Amino acid sequence: MPRPRVRRNGDLRPRGVRMRLIERYLLRQLLGPVLLAAGALTGVALLSQALNGFEIIVEQGQSALVFGQIVLFSLPRLTVMILPIAVFVGALIALNRLQTEHEIVVCFAGGMSRWRVIAPAMRLAVAAALLILLVNLFIQPVAARVVRDLLFTARTDLAATLLREGQFTHPAKGLTVYVQQSEANGRLTNIIINERKADGTDSTISAAEGRMLRQDGKPVLLMRNGTNQELNNRGVLNLLAFDEYLFDLSPYVNTTESVFYKISDRFLHELVFPDLRHDWERHNRTEMLAEANFRVASSLYPIALMLIALAAVIGGSFSRVGYGRRIAIASGAAAVTLILGFGAPAAAEEAAPLNLVQYLIPLGAAYAAWRLLFRSPVASRDLGRGYDEAGLQPLGPEPRPA
Repeated sequence: MPRPRVRRNGDLRPRGVRMRLIERYLLRQLLGPVLLAAGALTGVALLSQALNGFEIIVEQGQSALVFGQIVLFSLPRLTVMILPIAVFVGALIALNRLQTEHEIVVCFAGGMSRWRVIAPAMRLAVAAALLILLVNLFIQPVAARVVRDLLFTARTDLAATLLREGQFTHPAKGLTVYVQQSEANGRLTNIIINERKADGTDSTISAAEGRMLRQDGKPVLLMRNGTNQELNNRGVLNLLAFDEYLFDLSPYVNTTESVFYKISDRFLHELVFPDLRHDWERHNRTEMLAEANFRVASSLYPIALMLIALAAVIGGSFSRVGYGRRIAIASGAAAVTLILGFGAPAAAEEAAPLNLVQYLIPLGAAYAAWRLLFRSPVASRDLGRGYDEAGLQPLGPEPRPA
């Protein structure tokens, strides 16, 4: 038998359908401010990363493309801090508006339980937690390795290290290089190289133009139309004019250097199960374990902060004068939770048992907010007197004392 439809205020839809529509409406009202807060915080984070990474252009002579890649791939690491704050700020804005405009009160008066009212907010918090977990376990290590590779390439970029337009550079002891102009096609003009060798000889090579090349796998500088002035250790000056001259750059390149991935660049299984045959991983095992637990525990903060926001607005009685005091207290509690939570990994690096604290901080904050949300004194008193959850409509006569 199909479920009968009951007419209420002209709505023929079943009560469960109406409740789901209201939940979707509440979710949309929460999602907008959370996305706006996330976008604003992401912009601030990108600006901060851009200012910190600007030296890659100034000091390393890299292109704007490399700079943009480094800034962009540094963003997943910041997601752990951005998303919980965005969830908290966006939820406070949306819930405060819904409560002051009596929309949440109407939901309670219409028969919705407290859990059904907060369910959309909790779904949003769980989605944010899963996103943080996905970023921490997979996206962030990949992005961090890309950044590390880009920084390594920039640091070992011979052309950027040796050659800077209009500047005398000293890439190695006893070597001075000057290039007047470096064109987009790789052509160099007006090159001067001064080299002081360990045997006391001093040579100065100048050329009208040149180009960086590789010969037999070694980096060389091909110079054309220039002179080589060499002062030997006996004080004799030798002058040589040349049409082409190959200057070997391999003595100034560290070919044994390789990229090294730090703790923040590693995947979860590499942190939990390090290769103890390597001295570095054996000595840093505690730090790696602290990072692994932080990757998992940090996903709990959107849930904890959402519960704090819900407790601030819905955890007490309705207030016609606003919720400024509650919001201020909730903001302080959220700030303390985040400060303790992001400081816990540093303490866990000194003692592995302290990794448990990384989970207790968000879980403890979530439990306290949950208790306040469902067992607040005002709500309990109102329900005991026979009022609905909003404290507005009596459900029956006030109980008389025995």
